[in-house]
Amino acid sequence: MMAEELEQPVEQITPEQVPPEQIQPERNERFRWYILHAYSGFERKVRDSIKSRVQAFGLGDKVGRVMIPIEPVTEIVNGKKRTVERVFLPGYVLVEMDLDNDLWHVMKDTPKVTGFLGTGDTPVALSEEEVSGILFRSETSKDKPRLKIRFEKNEQVRITDGPFANFNGVVDEINEDRETMKVMVTIFGRSTPVELEFGKVEKIE
Repeated sequence: MMAEELEQPVEQITPEQVPPEQIQPERNERFRWYILHAYSGFERKVRDSIKSRVQAFGLGDKVGRVMIPIEPVTEIVNGKKRTVERVFLPGYVLVEMDLDNDLWHVMKDTPKVTGFLGTGDTPVALSEEEVSGILFRSETSKDKPRLKIRFEKNEQVRITDGPFANFNGVVDEINEDRETMKVMVTIFGRSTPVELEFGKVEKIE
């Protein structure tokens, strides 16, 4: 979302004016959280496709929130600061739903979706605590001085800050100019790339 869009005043909207597709379904006690694997870089498209398919197939009573793990990141472009939303867990889309066989096929056949988190064709449901740990622990990046520590590809490191604090991983890519690196972290049994600032990682001695 562009910064100028965020600054526009918000109009007061009465419940009668809200389009039906924007009304969140009531909380269903049978809802559980599941993770869909998507092509990296297509998480937002998958989220939008799922919402469209839910509406088209009349599944609004069986699907709740569709979420992407994102965090606000402050960047400096042409000397100006701006805050953007960055996907910090590429390839994952979290869906709250009352899963059955028909819904499984609808989700699995969504474009750019490769499958569910789980073993074989059996999706694994996550607890609210696990989902909250993924979605709601991200922090806004803070400006930090340039670091003198040098990291190397394939080096073992420990994450010290953010949603994956205390996770260990292996350095996969390094961007010296941006002072960021891509670290391969094992999450839910799957090796996943996580982009981190140098200041949120320490070497494992």
